[in-house]
Amino acid sequence: MKTAFLFALVVLLAGGGLAYYTTHGAAEPEARFRTATVERDELLATIGATGTVEPEEVVDVGAQVVGRIKSLGVDPADPNKTIDYGSVVQEDTVLARIDDAIYRAQVDQAEASLLRAQADLLQAEAKRYQTQQDWNRAQSLLPTKSIAKTDYDLDEANYKAADAAVAVGKAMIKQDEAMLRLAKTNLDYTVIKSPVTGVIVDRRVNIGQTVVASFNAPSLFLIAKDLRRMQVWASVNEADIGRIHKDMPVRFTVDAYPGEVFLGKVAQIRLNATMTQNVVTYTVVISTDNSDLKLLPYLTANVQFVLEARPNVLLVPNAALRWRPLPEQMVPAAREAVASASSGEGGQPPAKPARDAAARLQRGRVWVPDGKLVRPIEVAVGISDGSVTEVSPLTSGEVKEGTDVVVAEIRAEGDTQTTNPFMPNMFGGGKKQQ
Repeated sequence: MKTAFLFALVVLLAGGGLAYYTTHGAAEPEARFRTATVERDELLATIGATGTVEPEEVVDVGAQVVGRIKSLGVDPADPNKTIDYGSVVQEDTVLARIDDAIYRAQVDQAEASLLRAQADLLQAEAKRYQTQQDWNRAQSLLPTKSIAKTDYDLDEANYKAADAAVAVGKAMIKQDEAMLRLAKTNLDYTVIKSPVTGVIVDRRVNIGQTVVASFNAPSLFLIAKDLRRMQVWASVNEADIGRIHKDMPVRFTVDAYPGEVFLGKVAQIRLNATMTQNVVTYTVVISTDNSDLKLLPYLTANVQFVLEARPNVLLVPNAALRWRPLPEQMVPAAREAVASASSGEGGQPPAKPARDAAARLQRGRVWVPDGKLVRPIEVAVGISDGSVTEVSPLTSGEVKEGTDVVVAEIRAEGDTQTTNPFMPNMFGGGKKQQ
């Protein structure tokens, strides 16, 4: 009796649980949809890249002689300060001085050597004059045979030797003059001067530091010639470089000024590509105006090369073009039409950034709420910037500014489900079990 009672209780509980699951657990919650509003705005199809803000012209000032930095130049803007980072300098402004003791001694030595060469030349010329007189007398006595032939030859040889000594003396003077110019030039090199008018971007030397100039001149100062004209050096992937051309408009931002957009244009496409981890990139130089001096050297720039600008067009989120409902979520009139259509027409993905006018001839479909269900609207798809896409209605009045289009399905609070056409349908046609 007790066993029969327990068995009946188990059957009763199982039946009750099955009934509850049938009426509650297996029932799908009513679908709700997340929507976005169609807007009218300007759309830019762009190629993204990153780059660095660079001064248009930078001069690296080095040292051509070896020595210890004795002093730095005086800042033209403040006589009480020395040349430092950010100093504005004019052409020939003294930037630094190297200890010139050795080079002054070399100048004195070269001057003394020149004086000696000049004195030697005077002696050689006096000797030549003496031998020339002897040679002239020998020439006048030879016809009368008043001089021996050997003495005649000796006078001739002495004169020619003295004349050659004068030529040697003149050559020595030229050599010593060149040595003196070299010594004076090296002495001048101990004073480091600015070759251009500009701003000190970097000072790489301190007082007391020894600079050594060998095959490469050591860099002491970096001067930006004109910070009102700046460039952006952007690295562009090889897949995109073919769509970039000279004078192409460019927009870019820097983290230093959030929300502010700077404008420029392509000035140069450099051909010396670089390869990093099998990725080939090209450097594209972008010129931009910096009259307000906001852009600082070496800021990181987020660059957008403007392929095409579409003003005053209808825009929908890309998710609206990708989303597809389940058949039971469609209005009855749309189910048969969607089922008979080719699989490529429904849920047309947004167009890639336009390469030509043909991109605007693609067809797509968006879905709008219709009571508790959704209905489709066919649209022509244009260019995309990666987040929104240009659309235009194929039927007058179907899609317009302010229309709500479905971008996702909300199954429960905090749970937004988007339908991926490439995933298999599981658990009741792809619906998420609650």
